[in-house]
Amino acid sequence: MNEFKAIMPPAIDLLANTTVSSTATTAEGLKFSVNSPNVAVEGGAIRSKYTYRTSAVSFSEQGFPIVTPTDKVYNFTTQTRVPKTGLMLVGLGGNNGSTVVGSIIANRNQISWRTKNGLQQPNYFGSLSQASTVRLGKDAKGRDVFIPFKDVLPTLNPNDIIVGGWDINKANLADAMERAEVFEYDLQRQLAPHMKDIVPLPSIYYPDFIAANQEGRANNVITGTKQENLERLRQDMRDFKAAHGLEKVIILWTANTERYSDILPGVNDTADNLLNAIKTGHSEVSPSTVFAVAAILEGLPFINGSPQNTFVPGCLELAEKHRVFIGGDDFKSGQTKFKSVLVDFLVEAGIKPLSITSYNHLGNNDGFNLSAPSQFRSKEISKSNVVDDMVASNRILFKEGEHPDHVVVIKYVPAVSDSKRAMDEYYNEIFMGGRNTIAVHNTCEDSLLASPLILDLAIFTELLTRITYQTEDMAVPAPFNSVLSILSYLLKAPVVPAGTPVVNSLFKQRACLENIFLACVGLPPQTDMALENKAFHRE
Repeated sequence: MNEFKAIMPPAIDLLANTTVSSTATTAEGLKFSVNSPNVAVEGGAIRSKYTYRTSAVSFSEQGFPIVTPTDKVYNFTTQTRVPKTGLMLVGLGGNNGSTVVGSIIANRNQISWRTKNGLQQPNYFGSLSQASTVRLGKDAKGRDVFIPFKDVLPTLNPNDIIVGGWDINKANLADAMERAEVFEYDLQRQLAPHMKDIVPLPSIYYPDFIAANQEGRANNVITGTKQENLERLRQDMRDFKAAHGLEKVIILWTANTERYSDILPGVNDTADNLLNAIKTGHSEVSPSTVFAVAAILEGLPFINGSPQNTFVPGCLELAEKHRVFIGGDDFKSGQTKFKSVLVDFLVEAGIKPLSITSYNHLGNNDGFNLSAPSQFRSKEISKSNVVDDMVASNRILFKEGEHPDHVVVIKYVPAVSDSKRAMDEYYNEIFMGGRNTIAVHNTCEDSLLASPLILDLAIFTELLTRITYQTEDMAVPAPFNSVLSILSYLLKAPVVPAGTPVVNSLFKQRACLENIFLACVGLPPQTDMALENKAFHRE
């Protein structure tokens, strides 16, 4: 293959704060160069030949592990042109929706605002794609060289995303932003003229699926049967795409947490049964599932940012049948993200968590909705399963079937508004039967943690629609599996393809995302072995 000529403006070595020389930008819009015969840019695509190395384990009759290193060659193709993309949010008028729209407008127009701490400039802090870096390797002096995550492959600029969507409340986004109490007043004042004419489309309201306390908010709803609702949503998606001249649209649920749907044979267990259940108006088909089905039938990726089981078996089958990307469940923004790091540390350090007690209180509408038992149960499930794979990884600490006591409590406290309080206690067994307690208190604006995740989910999902791969046993190239487990870093309860183990460890999830993108430009996975610094040298 031809030499890869993905060229960048001067790269920054963040460790040493020095400039590393490079050449001019190419027409492909890529940001660095890879000198390898296994990578080429041709016909508007990056093509890489990548050898994936892993280990297969079998067992002898005596149960002794037998490890066999394996190699498999993947040929990745990534289209370099970033299309004009729209993001339709279900729950556009909620705290997250108004915050996402306001942040894009502020960044796009470089709106600064006054706070008690001085002048604040807009940014995308908290976004993996926009505010974190990836290590490329070491320079001649042995110093690590980093580039922005967003520059590993050509990605969507959040300032260019066209946002629309639905909400059961008809408040315009300026009023919704004021109601949310997330942004500082001076920023709200400047954003209001840009947001007052943005009004959400009517949404679906099935009272049985969300808390009864949301009834007074529901003044912007679609009427008719569930089949008519489905057709209306599909038309909304087509109209949005056409009105803005979009090439791609991503649908993302950031609305109220629903109760879990019962999985019923003949209703939502297969794709055909689910479609028929919508046609007949079955009571166990949730609003989020109707939205997901509408998106899938329109060929649009759908991401679920709430903890309910939107992706019932029939919905998963439908996505796979139509080869449409889906991802979920539940944004992993604060407390759960920290938990997945701390428990990973404890277990890998040989310390045994005996109990994990998580207490939350918040005063936004999400907290109000979660004050209902069935909606809280959905959230409890998504927050409780986050340590399972880490516990299962260490049978020295945890015998088969053993698990830490894990308690999750959420309380609605209106006074704190969007400023969520999270308190955790980790009670652990240490050396020789000793005990250790770690207590953590975290306060943060809930929506300021979730909103950058929404942008990342849109940006990475769009990128994944441009990547295909082929191995020697495949007749033609194919996209990744319809169920985007690659996005697990951003989600509390990752939905994975059937038969695939769930990974909750945050560092493993980030490494997965990072290393797959590096593979697409022919680079090896990140390693901290640094053997070049550990070998014995003789002059």
